Amino acid sequence: MRTTSEAIKAYAAVLPEGATLSAKELLHLGERAAIDQALSRLVKRGELMRVKRGLFALPVKTRFGARAPSVEAVVESIAKTTGERVSLSGASAANILGLSTQNPSRQIYWTSGPSRNLKLGAQNVELKHVPSWQLRAPNSRAGHAFRALAYFGKSEAGKALGRIKSQLSENERRELLALRASAPTWMAKELSTLAAA
Repeated sequence: MRTTSEAIKAYAAVLPEGATLSAKELLHLGERAAIDQALSRLVKRGELMRVKRGLFALPVKTRFGARAPSVEAVVESIAKTTGERVSLSGASAANILGLSTQNPSRQIYWTSGPSRNLKLGAQNVELKHVPSWQLRAPNSRAGHAFRALAYFGKSEAGKALGRIKSQLSENERRELLALRASAPTWMAKELSTLAAA
């Protein structure tokens, strides 16, 4: 008969990279106390990673040894599990669009859920709660432009928008313009210049 640890390993082995596990998801494999003990043992042996208290992920095995799963995959898994909306931070969006040459020193994602810190091997990742309007169109270039403008703020948004316009297709500009309804007034005013372009 399989031990609880072996059952958890078998369950985790078929999940995609970055999928997260919690004790509550594993109750079909045993009693809660046994699940907690098995998770703790698996972390000590390096067969599971503790992402944060009560949340675990399977390390990815490569020919060079085990590594942490990709940050994007873990964040996406958390978003699916919790139902929260998650996107790149405004600083990361500005960097992707070439509006900033600064690489954020640590990875920050904006979320509709609570703020919290994750640990993936040597990487520290922050999920930072922001108002829901900043999470519109989370995976599109127009959405990234929207977050970059929010990041630059009222005083720099006009200049940033001038640089962004040339990088966006006609469809992306229309999508960005459509997002102004949920933006604060100062930002909606800047975005309205796209209607005249």
